[in-house]
Amino acid sequence: MSEEAAVPVRVVLADDQPLVRTALRMVMADTPDIEVVGEAGSGEEAVRLVAELLPDVVVMDIRMPGTDGIEATERIVASGAGTHVVVLTTFDDDDCVYGALRAGAGGFLVKDMALDDILAAVRVVASGDALIAPAVTRRLISEFAARPVSPPSPPAPLTGITEREREVLVLVGGGLSNAEIAERLVISVATAKTYLTRLLAKLGARDRVQLVIMAYEAGLVSPGR
Repeated sequence: MSEEAAVPVRVVLADDQPLVRTALRMVMADTPDIEVVGEAGSGEEAVRLVAELLPDVVVMDIRMPGTDGIEATERIVASGAGTHVVVLTTFDDDDCVYGALRAGAGGFLVKDMALDDILAAVRVVASGDALIAPAVTRRLISEFAARPVSPPSPPAPLTGITEREREVLVLVGGGLSNAEIAERLVISVATAKTYLTRLLAKLGARDRVQLVIMAYEAGLVSPGR
């Protein structure tokens, strides 16, 4: 008996550059498990398409006319449609990525990534996991930690976690994967995942991205670490 074909991940592409949408659509057209069901040239249009089409994932640019990607992401996440948002932007030119993650984006990608990596990230985020590339995580933290603040804000307190969980949080904040955390702490990958699950529950974090933000805001991660 033949295996039933998997249901493809339904994607909306939101970018004000038609060439970017065309390139992504062409690649995804050759990918059996991903289907582009709509395209938006603005954040407002992306919000409307999500309500209409209920896609699994929106691949969202940040800087678009009118409603930008940050506001659109916040509205999509708050709508309860169950659609996940993957931010796809140019990090060097975009000072709003941190805001997008706080708005609920489940992934952060840069446009110079390999197309195969972008496709893999769409699959990961569609499954309900969060994805932030380790190198991007470290650069993101450095970018925001290097900004002057006046007056300096005290680190956000973290209560109710063990010393070992704090160690794991530091490594998550540094952009390490579960396998890298396991290797660093000389534990199994399953144990690393267990610590991550506990941290999500204890800190009330929605996903791995929020844990990264919490590690930064608590002063556990700083540039160069």
